[in-house]
Amino acid sequence: MLPIRLYRWTLALSWCLTSQLSFAQNMTTLPQQFAPMGTLRASINLGNPILAQKDAASGQPVGVSVDLATDLARRLGLSLALVVFDSAGKSVEAVTNGQADIGFFAVDPVRGQGIAFTPPYVLIEGSYLVAKDSAIQKNEDVDHAGIRIAVGKGSAYDLYLTREIKQAQLHRAPTSPTTVDFFLNERLEVAAGVKQQLEFDAARLPNLRLLPGRFMVIEQAMGLPKDRAPEAQRYLRQFVEEMKSSGFVAASLKKHKIEGASIAPASPQENR
Repeated sequence: MLPIRLYRWTLALSWCLTSQLSFAQNMTTLPQQFAPMGTLRASINLGNPILAQKDAASGQPVGVSVDLATDLARRLGLSLALVVFDSAGKSVEAVTNGQADIGFFAVDPVRGQGIAFTPPYVLIEGSYLVAKDSAIQKNEDVDHAGIRIAVGKGSAYDLYLTREIKQAQLHRAPTSPTTVDFFLNERLEVAAGVKQQLEFDAARLPNLRLLPGRFMVIEQAMGLPKDRAPEAQRYLRQFVEEMKSSGFVAASLKKHKIEGASIAPASPQENR
């Protein structure tokens, strides 16, 4: 029989070698699990300026979602292809249908039927915008009979308000014109959307104002098709947690001069 000390050392060495082999095998299969076509296709939504927008000089998509996709592709040793959309609904559809491998979305149970979400990496606010002379003064004034709310079709706030609004009516805007232009053209009472985008619209258009506060907090996460391997889903969750804790997300938001978005707290589930 082996001496007890040598036996323990042999067990430790065996466990170490097995772990290293498992890690090497995992890193060999992960790229294929993420990108069956050989290129990591990232769905980028330009409809939310906090996530991505076109660079004024190059016309190329830039933003925190592009930075995250680029770093994930680098880690996996994959080339990256950006699949660009002008609305969240189209971006969600692309990942759900397998036309893209990863995407950047607001967490919602309806979307969760086809997408495996990570924990959120940023939190953003959903707000209401009204005409400057509107009698509506606070969020609680919105859900009443006779109030018509413009929302972007398929957006996170569309899905949320569909569940929450009881008396007001939702009017879903196409991707063009913007929700606020649709709100003005249709002479509606309220426009709902991402606070930063509504602030931009209020600055470019006269006689508009935001209601104080927020009607929802939007948890912005990464996601991939729900039928992808559990190992890929787990790796993506861990990737997002690391990008938050390392300061990568905060630095990206600062680089792109994004204000009003806060870094989501660490997910206890991923830190066990």
